[in-house]
Amino acid sequence: MTDFPEGAPCWADAMFADLEGAKSFYGDVLGWTFGESASEYGNYTQAYSDGKAVAAIVPPMPGSEGHSAWCLYLSSRDVNATAEKVKAAGGTLLMEPMQVGSFGSMMLATEPGGAVFGAWQSGDHKGFEKTGEPGSFAWAEFFSREPARTDDFLRAVFPYHAKKIDDPGMDYKVFDLGGEMPVLGRMQMGDDFPPQVPSYVCVYFAVDDCDAAVKRATDRGATLQFGPMGSPFGRFAALTDPQGANFSVIDMTTTEGEMPNMSDA
Repeated sequence: MTDFPEGAPCWADAMFADLEGAKSFYGDVLGWTFGESASEYGNYTQAYSDGKAVAAIVPPMPGSEGHSAWCLYLSSRDVNATAEKVKAAGGTLLMEPMQVGSFGSMMLATEPGGAVFGAWQSGDHKGFEKTGEPGSFAWAEFFSREPARTDDFLRAVFPYHAKKIDDPGMDYKVFDLGGEMPVLGRMQMGDDFPPQVPSYVCVYFAVDDCDAAVKRATDRGATLQFGPMGSPFGRFAALTDPQGANFSVIDMTTTEGEMPNMSDA
């Protein structure tokens, strides 16, 4: 597998206090199987769909116990250079660039609005071995209370081109890497988001039946935040898993309505 281009989503992981509970939940909802925990890397445990690596889960590090959350990693050719761009653009480093054995190098940061994300410079571990198919990563969005600052930050750190959806009732942008295929979205958080909900990155996983996936999730103790609802991009729903991690599921084969018009932003 080749490396992901600079700025493309390339990996996702999450910390869970109950690792076995997370395995059981995501195994049922997304059909994942799990590899052996790597004790030398804090029991980091990869998830697989049809034998291909699609994500990972890990117990919380000492001092970081609390709410679970999915973290999206964006591909970087040089995480040290990316870290400097993050700081120059008004972001904050949560974890300085560090080498992870022969697998690669990583860093964690927040954009100016507070959404957490990671950057990954691949070594032996290239990232997702499968995307856009049931059981794997499909899409991600920065939900921001300060969309202009988030937009400026993302374009300063990564080689993104932005387009906006031409809808006066929605502030939504998509970012691409100079081609027709978008890699990331940005949604403004409006009054319908409770004030205590901070800016965040929402990770979408593909499923073959959104409604069935929602039922499996809620039967296992997940909270349905909204949906399922149809869209030109697929039928999707937003959920919070039993340990508090937000994620979304989308069936990209079931579409509804016409694609929105977009213009350069």
